[in-house]
Amino acid sequence: MARVIAGVGTSHTPAIGAAVDNGKTDQPYWQPLFRGYEPAKQWMAKTAPDVVIMVYNDHVNAFDFKVIPTFALGCAQDFPIADEGWGPRPVPAVKGYPELAAHLIQSLVLDEFDMTIVNEMQVDHGLTVPLTLLFGSPQQWPCRVIPLAVNVVQYPAPTGRRCYQLGQAIRRAVQSWAEDLKVVVFGTGGMSHQIQGPRAGLTNPVFDKAFLDDLSRDPERLSRIPPIEYLREAGAEAIELVMWLLMRGALGPKAEEIYRFYHIPASSTAVGHIILESR
Repeated sequence: MARVIAGVGTSHTPAIGAAVDNGKTDQPYWQPLFRGYEPAKQWMAKTAPDVVIMVYNDHVNAFDFKVIPTFALGCAQDFPIADEGWGPRPVPAVKGYPELAAHLIQSLVLDEFDMTIVNEMQVDHGLTVPLTLLFGSPQQWPCRVIPLAVNVVQYPAPTGRRCYQLGQAIRRAVQSWAEDLKVVVFGTGGMSHQIQGPRAGLTNPVFDKAFLDDLSRDPERLSRIPPIEYLREAGAEAIELVMWLLMRGALGPKAEEIYRFYHIPASSTAVGHIILESR
């Protein structure tokens, strides 16, 4: 059967992708960040997953404010790279897995999750930056990717508990797929940051590091954090951390921390990263 073998949590700050695309990774500002991801790239090369389920949020590229699904699963064969205003990132188009995605949709809907089916979708930095951080800059991405877009842009966002429960349902769905596949689930976005208003530039390392600690130690506590606490303690955009809980739910009751990295600043945000293996 297919198996969820690991989860990756990582920020998806767009400036990280721009630094790669414009050859700035060795500059003093960026060098510590990219050095911190080198062990993760080595882990990913060794792990060699067959499929990545990428939990991310669209930034008004695939979806505009006319229609904003809470949970949208990409079921296409291919996902082109979005033009976010300065041209598409010079990275390969993403190859999907429509057969497995259709199976996930069926399993999740029958498990009482109201998923939106997306048969045509562009993907933006929320998805491509994590791929770059873990896989580098290949000519083609080395595995197939199933995008799972979560609304954390327009109020109300789903709760951490609902995301955690959806992750658990995804684990059940993957395990009911007969093909022998290694699946890695990404939870992206965060950590503490706010990009507008009087608190623009806010970061909270204490909140962030406690969150990282409890992904393996006490995910139930994290699932009980109310949306207002993310806003108050870690900034308006920290609500993206509910997507890390979706990843964590997919790993099952026990997960072992393999690697962690935390860095400030990266374009006025706190960058967090963790690798968890399912036990």
